[in-house]
Amino acid sequence: MVRLRLTKTGKRNAPRWRIGAFEKRTRRDGKAIEYLGTYNPHAEAPEEKLNVDIERVKYWLGKGAQPSKTVDRLLSHLDV
Repeated sequence: MVRLRLTKTGKRNAPRWRIGAFEKRTRRDGKAIEYLGTYNPHAEAPEEKLNVDIERVKYWLGKGAQPSKTVDRLLSHLDV
């Protein structure tokens, strides 16, 4: 089963997150099937906080991928 979830990148006090499609059993920072975008909670402008390839997200959701709670909340801001 494929899940859309976050993986942590960035520095200790300035984390950034990558949104990716992962096999369910893969660890948090493990290898992704495909990276779909980024989330930077420290960006000043709201449009710079979330950068997602919407077409690829729709593709994975159409194939039956399940988003994590956090990714589902982030994607709800984009009307996906």
